[in-house]
Amino acid sequence: MRADKPLGRKNYGHIPHLPGSRTGPGDHMCHEGQARIATAKTRDKHDTVIVTEKLDGGNCGVARIDNYIYPLGRAGYLASSSPYLQHRHFATWAHRHYSRFMSVLRDGERLVGEWLLQAHGTRYELTHEPFVAFDLMIGSERLPYEQFLEITQLGDFVTPYLLHMGEAISINEILRILGEKGYHGAIDQVEGAVWRVERNKLKDRHSGKREQVVDFLVKYVRPDKVDGIYLNDEVWNYDPKLL
Repeated sequence: MRADKPLGRKNYGHIPHLPGSRTGPGDHMCHEGQARIATAKTRDKHDTVIVTEKLDGGNCGVARIDNYIYPLGRAGYLASSSPYLQHRHFATWAHRHYSRFMSVLRDGERLVGEWLLQAHGTRYELTHEPFVAFDLMIGSERLPYEQFLEITQLGDFVTPYLLHMGEAISINEILRILGEKGYHGAIDQVEGAVWRVERNKLKDRHSGKREQVVDFLVKYVRPDKVDGIYLNDEVWNYDPKLL
């Protein structure tokens, strides 16, 4: 384990895009079968499609290793070592909220989210703290959505607005529910949404016991979205002095 990259891996990867979504460098499209399951028709009664608002900030996370927390950037390096001030602010903020992270994380787990302190391509008038948690992970495995909500509520963490839970749902219908500004105080047009497909998977054939697992994630970003247009001007969605 390297001190500057405590997990020895990325904090978070890239979610594949649905057809029609705007892609950027390093992005890739999802398999057509995944798009169909998420937006047209689920496989059977064991699939659940969960859609949440996609927020536009910096990807960050906090990992617990033994009895210590490590605030991280997307690539897995310590946020405190980042050349970007917003990430160093995240490191300071996370350590100030040490007890909250310790209350939700077990050893080896990490809470991943969007750090909305600084405007990237969308400005926000935030009515909540600038960290919005969207995944609790160990390695590459994600905790199922309802368990994730139960645990994050123990630490009073903000999570992305839930747009839909149930059968497959189309991009157009999600955009109608989402509206122009979404539910987190966006000043500009909201970025898009994330589809999480979970499956009630057969764990033991003999007993018939099943368990809920996250099968895959896909996302949609509006085609006219421009990344990082506010970064050079240091537009703050939340006053750093209030952290």
